[in-house]
Amino acid sequence: MTTQNHPYHLVDYSPWPLTGALAAMITTSGMIKWFHMFDVSLLILGNTVMILTMIQWWRDVIRESTLQGLHTSNVILGLRWGMILFIISEVFFFISFFWAYFHSSLSPSIEIGVTWPPLGIITFNPVEIPLLNTVILLSSGITITWAHHSLMNSNFTQTTQGMFFTIMLGLYFTLLQAYEYIEAPFTIADSVYGSTFFMATGFHGLHVIIGTTFLLVCFIRHINFHFSSNHHFGFEAAAWYWHFVDVVWLFLYISIYWWGS
Repeated sequence: MTTQNHPYHLVDYSPWPLTGALAAMITTSGMIKWFHMFDVSLLILGNTVMILTMIQWWRDVIRESTLQGLHTSNVILGLRWGMILFIISEVFFFISFFWAYFHSSLSPSIEIGVTWPPLGIITFNPVEIPLLNTVILLSSGITITWAHHSLMNSNFTQTTQGMFFTIMLGLYFTLLQAYEYIEAPFTIADSVYGSTFFMATGFHGLHVIIGTTFLLVCFIRHINFHFSSNHHFGFEAAAWYWHFVDVVWLFLYISIYWWGS
C-alpha cells in the first residue's frame, strides 16, 4: 500500500519478535546450565542476543514515531492503554511477593520458631541504607516530575537537568542496594525470610535498572530533539514506570525493612 486513509499504524514485518523469543529461550536455558553446570557461556549468548534485539527494536520504534510520523493521536492512545495495563500487571506481580511475605510473617510456622523474623536472622537497620534509598527514590520522583513539567512547558534546559538527576539517583540507588546485598548477614537460602526478602527487593532492583535504562534512552532522545511539548509519550511512559517503582519501594520499605525488622 502506498497510501493510507486511516490514523492507525499497521506495523511492517519485523524479525525482532522472533529473535527476542529465541533470546528468551537461550537465556532461560543458559540459566539452567549455569545453575547445574556452573557454565555461563550460554547465558552470555542469550543476554547478548536479547540486548541486540532490544537495541534494534527500539531503534525501529523511535524511527516510526519520530521520523516517519506514524504515531498519531489514535496510536498514542493505544500506547497509553498498553502502558497502563502493563503497569497493572506489574502491580499484581509484586502483590504475589507481598502475599508470600505477609502469609509467612503474620502466622509464622513452628519450623521458623513461631516468630518473625525467624530465629537466627539478623535484619537490616531500617534507618541506615534502606532509609537513604527511600530518600533517593522519593527525590528521583521529584526530579522526574520536574523534567516532565519542564518538557510540557518547552523548557529544554530544565528537562535535561531533571532527567540527568533522575538517572544519577537511579544509579546511586542501584549501587547502594548492591552494597547492601554484599554486606547482607543472610542469604536467599536462609528460610522464608531470606527467600521473600531477596525475591521482592531483587525484582524491585531489576525494575530500577530497567527504569534507569528507559530514562537513559529518553535522555538521549531528548538531547537529539525527539520530544516536543505535545508529542513525548516515550518519556511520559518512562515517568509513569518510574513513579510505579517509587511506590513499590515505599511498600517494601514499610513492610519488609521497617515493620518486618
